[in-house]
Amino acid sequence: MTVIENPETAEQRRQKEQAQAHLLPHFTKGAAWQHESLGIIERAQGCYVYDTQGREYLDGLAGLFCTNLGHGRVDLVEAATEQMSRLAFYPTWGWGNPPAIEAASMIAAEAPGDLEEVFFVNSGSEAVESAVKFARSYHLSRGEDARYKVISREWSYHGTTLGGLSITGVPKFREPFKPMLWDGTRHVRNTYGDTAEELASSKAIEDMILAEGPETVSAIICEPVQNGRGGLVPPDGYWPELRRIADKYGVLLIADEVICAFGRFGHFFASERFGVVPDIITFAKGVTSAYQPLGGMVVRTPLVHSVWESPTGAYMHGATFGGHPVATAVAVANISAMRSEGIMEHVLDNEGGFRRRMDELLATHSCVSEVRGLGYFYALELVADSETDTPLSDAQRAGLQGGVLSRLVRDAGLLIRPDDRGATMLLTSPPLIADHTVLDDIQDRLHTILSETALWLATNA
Repeated sequence: MTVIENPETAEQRRQKEQAQAHLLPHFTKGAAWQHESLGIIERAQGCYVYDTQGREYLDGLAGLFCTNLGHGRVDLVEAATEQMSRLAFYPTWGWGNPPAIEAASMIAAEAPGDLEEVFFVNSGSEAVESAVKFARSYHLSRGEDARYKVISREWSYHGTTLGGLSITGVPKFREPFKPMLWDGTRHVRNTYGDTAEELASSKAIEDMILAEGPETVSAIICEPVQNGRGGLVPPDGYWPELRRIADKYGVLLIADEVICAFGRFGHFFASERFGVVPDIITFAKGVTSAYQPLGGMVVRTPLVHSVWESPTGAYMHGATFGGHPVATAVAVANISAMRSEGIMEHVLDNEGGFRRRMDELLATHSCVSEVRGLGYFYALELVADSETDTPLSDAQRAGLQGGVLSRLVRDAGLLIRPDDRGATMLLTSPPLIADHTVLDDIQDRLHTILSETALWLATNA
């Protein structure tokens, strides 16, 4: 680990003061933002980022599950620059542009089955809202006006715009805005603790469809691997069972792959890994490795034709910047690089070693009770003592989630998420280019964090 901390200059102090005075942060407590320790990231390369004082951090969360090809990719920068000099912007409302057409064609080529129609937006939340609006449009095209309800899962994350938040199942995100949320979502249990023998989580979805009336249900939406509650990998047979249920009751199956797509689990789309062809797949984040904002959905061709052949004749939805030529040019360069550099094979070749490193941490640290995940995404769940099955006390949980873990993570120079959605966890999901050296570095830094966590727990019962 390289640590080069330089004294704060007057210019750096001024920049920090400007940030605290004018830049409103995302998902950050005011006390943390106003604290003197506020950091500013100014450059990055590969799997590492650097703040204005020269300190190195390992980007163990790939930004936010999105810098899949890592930082400092000149090819992606050049793709954006070249496109901007030729056509910086024109909307796709009735017009195409070459990079949007090429990106859509490349995405369709990688999507499973007959998912061949690509609709671009700007973010994951917009992609989710586009998908549920399309599902409604499809049912309307078939004269099924009563179908509008969406079945989601507890602790699922599908965005924070009001539409996305209505579908999201994380209580702390929903509660402040509950009076404003759409009431068409029904939440059921997720796959945590489920088994291939029971498949109780898929049965819960079918039971909810029957309870609500199949004729009122529009769509089922699930992440292939659920982020909220920490790296929930479904039991064998879960996704094929969802496909059976959706087909039986005429409900559309939406795979929310905003995190899962573009290599996180060793495939362009994780649905392929789980052996299912959904009706709609949402994506964002890794489609451009976050070098430009871009999201979207891929839809099965017969569903699109059903909407086009209806009296409406169009999918009545759009966004100014959807299919932005610069963003889609970066997507083309990103997908091309993923193909030529064998990123999918790299993830599949290394996921076993990644898991082994996480299991070694589990075996070494009694404050870790469980490791969950797949590919390049793992969650470590924390307890007071796994050897005695002692959970965290309320005070320990509040302390760890209230700032202790964030401090330990920062002190170790590892940018990962101390998560509190359903449990106290550490989530790690590095750029997909991470090799054995980087994975060793992640393990070493996690070892430091967990050792310090154990010491803190010993003196804070």
